[in-house]
Amino acid sequence: MGKTIIEKILSSHAGRSLMAGDVGICKVDFCFSQDGTTSLVLDSLGKAKRKLKDSSKYAMFIDHSSPSPNLGVSEVHSRMRSFSKTSKSSLFDVGCGISHQLVLEEGIAFPGALVLGADSHTSTAGVLSAAAFGVGSTDLAVTLMTGKNWFKIPETYKLIIKGKLPKGVYSKDIILYIIHRLSANGATYKSIEFYGKVIDDLSFDARCTITNMTIEFGAKCGLIPADKKTFDFIKKHAIKKGKYIYADKDCCYEKVLEFDISKLTPYISKPHSVDNGANVEELKAIKIDQAFLGTCTNGRLEDLEIAAKILKGRKVHKDVKLLVAPASQSIFLKALQKGLIKTYIEAGAVILPAGCGPCVGTHQGVPADGEVTISTANRNFKGRMGNPNSFIYLASPATVAASSIKGEIADPRKFL
Repeated sequence: MGKTIIEKILSSHAGRSLMAGDVGICKVDFCFSQDGTTSLVLDSLGKAKRKLKDSSKYAMFIDHSSPSPNLGVSEVHSRMRSFSKTSKSSLFDVGCGISHQLVLEEGIAFPGALVLGADSHTSTAGVLSAAAFGVGSTDLAVTLMTGKNWFKIPETYKLIIKGKLPKGVYSKDIILYIIHRLSANGATYKSIEFYGKVIDDLSFDARCTITNMTIEFGAKCGLIPADKKTFDFIKKHAIKKGKYIYADKDCCYEKVLEFDISKLTPYISKPHSVDNGANVEELKAIKIDQAFLGTCTNGRLEDLEIAAKILKGRKVHKDVKLLVAPASQSIFLKALQKGLIKTYIEAGAVILPAGCGPCVGTHQGVPADGEVTISTANRNFKGRMGNPNSFIYLASPATVAASSIKGEIADPRKFL
């Protein structure tokens, strides 16, 4: 019997043949953590009185509270800088950007790699056909001490996305729709392989949105088989490591699910659950107080371009705050060179440093009681942006931009 992509990757890292349901001890190619999880990693290393097995395989990112909003966070950041110097591990400091974007840009993830991150959305790197798992800080510390960890091999769902992408519909709409259909725990601990003409036609940036949000329906990882767009990204970023791995034709999938998005309209996730989805037509005229464009889900250059086209020559509604945070410094510079930042500022937006920004609710853009935010982020749980008495709607960059102009949830197709 053939193997799925995840069975092949974990088998190669275990040095023996593994199938879904097996448990294997696998060598890990790279580990990373961010400023919200690194302290626990360092505490675990300290308690065990162990050093890093290989400092070249660990990176820390200051992205969640960047720059620091208070003394406590500043102490965490200082500790990370100090550990980086003494251990000779990598540190991406304030303003560099979000870990999940930098993992791609810096070649930390590569095709066929096994990457662990102390952050839920590590699955983003599956866009390179890498096995990228979010894990707890203690598990990450164990891996840093030993270079390996144990894994139960996930079953795999094959998702085929077919049809023709309608006007005003983007990858964010597609993945929100899928999450609504499957539910928030519809694929718990499964590996997801994405196929179909729609996936083939999506840009590399757009595919990142798909793999980023696989965790939101419970999946262990999301994988998109490599093609020319993957090869182009690898070449552009001079990534020389890796092996392209594809599922065997006779592999065993636990489920094969098809989604035809030909008639899909702009899709939105309502408070307070990501799977609480609805078409934009059902939600029009809900007043908003804040709009946020950015995050590891939709802070890439293509996302900024989509929103800027809508905002060009228009103004953000007088009662709305539009916050914009590029996912990385590199993206920020490209947006600046292309004139996108000028477009945002002229429209009345506020530009934030490259990083997670308001998404995690630790500093920037915390909404007041009763306020409504529409965001390109990946989560809208109570308190996600720092206030459990506010309301978060999730949408594509186009829908967020259109809504910021109207002052209420709006259909982006009218602005295209």
